[in-house]
Amino acid sequence: MALHFQSCLFSFKPQIIATKAQLSQRSNPTKLDSLPIANNWNIQEEKSSTLLIKTGDLCINHSDKLEVVKNEFRNTVAENSFKGLYMIDAMQRLNIDYHFQDEIEAFLRSQYVNSSTIAGGYGNDIHEIALRFRLLRQQGYFVSADVFDKFRNKEGKFNPKLGENIQGMIDLYEASQLGIAGEDILAKAGEFSGQVLKAKVDCINNHEAKFVKRTLDHPFHKSLPMFTARNFFGDFHGTNVWLGSLKEVAKMDFSLLQCLYHREIAQISKWWTGLGLANELMYARNQPLKWYIWSLACFADPTLSEERVELTKPISLIYIIDDSFDVYGTLDELTLFTEAVCRWDITAIEHLPDYMKTCFMVLYNLTNEISYKVYQKHGWNPIDSLQNAWKSLCKAFLVEAKWFASGNFPSAEEYLKNGIVSSGVHIVMVHAFFLLGHGLTEENVQIIDSFPGIISSPATILRLWDDLGNAEDENQQGNDGSYLNCLMMDHPDYTMRMARERVMSKICDAWKSLNQECLFGSYFHSTFTKASLNLARMVPLMYSYDDKQSLPGLEEQVKSLLYDNVL
Repeated sequence: MALHFQSCLFSFKPQIIATKAQLSQRSNPTKLDSLPIANNWNIQEEKSSTLLIKTGDLCINHSDKLEVVKNEFRNTVAENSFKGLYMIDAMQRLNIDYHFQDEIEAFLRSQYVNSSTIAGGYGNDIHEIALRFRLLRQQGYFVSADVFDKFRNKEGKFNPKLGENIQGMIDLYEASQLGIAGEDILAKAGEFSGQVLKAKVDCINNHEAKFVKRTLDHPFHKSLPMFTARNFFGDFHGTNVWLGSLKEVAKMDFSLLQCLYHREIAQISKWWTGLGLANELMYARNQPLKWYIWSLACFADPTLSEERVELTKPISLIYIIDDSFDVYGTLDELTLFTEAVCRWDITAIEHLPDYMKTCFMVLYNLTNEISYKVYQKHGWNPIDSLQNAWKSLCKAFLVEAKWFASGNFPSAEEYLKNGIVSSGVHIVMVHAFFLLGHGLTEENVQIIDSFPGIISSPATILRLWDDLGNAEDENQQGNDGSYLNCLMMDHPDYTMRMARERVMSKICDAWKSLNQECLFGSYFHSTFTKASLNLARMVPLMYSYDDKQSLPGLEEQVKSLLYDNVL
């Protein structure tokens, strides 16, 4: 049964209090493009508006072609199961598999049943076995890693002759990314196939070499197809009719989604400009496009447009509040702010400095607004869960601020325990859970509030990636802790290389935990677990800074996603 709203706040509409920034904004409108934005994460209204015109007959052509491809898929899988696997792999890499979810699920379910009930049902071809293994595990079907045992000798090493099959090695490497704790055979499969591919990359043709390099650098399971699909429009060479049809659909899809993304960006621009925070909090990052990319990654399904726009809003406040703690506020001010958030009482802002009053009022209003929308759409009041998540985040920020102010740094594990909370991932995923509205039960809400593995695993990945830090975070000159530094203080004998290897090992372990949650977590809807997985996939792009404090990889991908003309 859904919880009821507190009558004082939600009898009709949530209580909204105008901020100083909003009041000044009404008399002094400012274009978003004119504001100082770190790393050029501005919203270019002019380009957005021109793209919205080009849909025309594209929707009709796209719909007709989609039906043709669905028929081709049905005919293909009826004739040859391996071709069906190959076709699904192509759909996923081209980022159009969401159109075929029912067909894919039916086919993979039959593959799982047949392979499980027939002796030796997985065959003897490394290419086919590895591809089927990956596709089934991605779909939530547990397949034992023992299917690869037949390719190892008595010493447990993989047969060197397998290295002659380049495609087989690519698929084995891809399959190894879905390992869980204790699956040593998959760890060895990854090492073996990775070594083979690195050795072969200079001995194969340029087209294959590019594919191999992309696989090694960005394995499919740990990448976002929305960013990588563009690379495959020219790949998958062959004479199959369905292959050409898939690429046609993918290109039309890419163009149609560009228009959708630009409509959403326009909504976010209007909201962000209306808040006026960019004018009032000059110390804070002003990057609405970057914040939107986080929500786009989490909610990649095109049907979740409203949810993407709403999720961008709390993500923006994570950054704004983080900057208040890291680069601007004094310890006394930060303590007062945290106390105000923990009380969650609008009268608590009386003792705050003006800039913190603005932060608190925006947070207070936004949380009430989102709670009201969730209640209207799903019949559940998430206010307590959302408030508690923000309280936990601010407490974690304050702990880090006190560590830095005192100069008494914690152990690496103590730092990481707090850092998983201060990553902000819990805020994102709690909001994602309620915005999606699937499985809203007392039991599931209690699990979500308790920071379960489906949240703590991507949070660990984010915190550790962030702390690896090839460069300082954008233009911020504030004070952040670092797991790497704490680790080296715990182990004075560590070199920087040893410490970084230890961090990468922990990231690998966190991925195994996340894989296990996705495979065996029965509490949550697949859309939610996919959001968690996609958040983890987004992390390397968001935190691979260069020496100029920029994100060239992310900037290039986003530019391509929003502006490339593929038709």
